[in-house]
Amino acid sequence: MSAPHPDLHTEIKQLIIDALGLEDVAANDIDDQMALFGEGLGLDSVDALELGLAVQKRYGFKIDADAKDTRSHFNNVASLAAFVTAKQAA
Repeated sequence: MSAPHPDLHTEIKQLIIDALGLEDVAANDIDDQMALFGEGLGLDSVDALELGLAVQKRYGFKIDADAKDTRSHFNNVASLAAFVTAKQAA
C-alpha cells in the first residue's frame, strides 16, 4: 500500500474542521496521530456519522459502517488518510 500524500493529511484535517464546524480548531492543531474520538480531539458518535458522510462525499466512495474494521480507519488523521488512499487505489 502506498503512503498517503502529506497534503492529504492537511486536506482531511480541514475536512474534519469544516464538516463538524470546529471553529476553535486549526488544521495544525490536529496531530496526524491524535485520537479523533474520546481523548484527543474529543469527537463523538454523531461526529463520526457526519465525518463519514463528508469523507464519502469528498472522496467519492461508500463506507460500510457495519464493517468490523471501519471504526479503526477513523482512529486518527493518519489512519483515515491511509484508508482514503487505499479506497482510491482500489
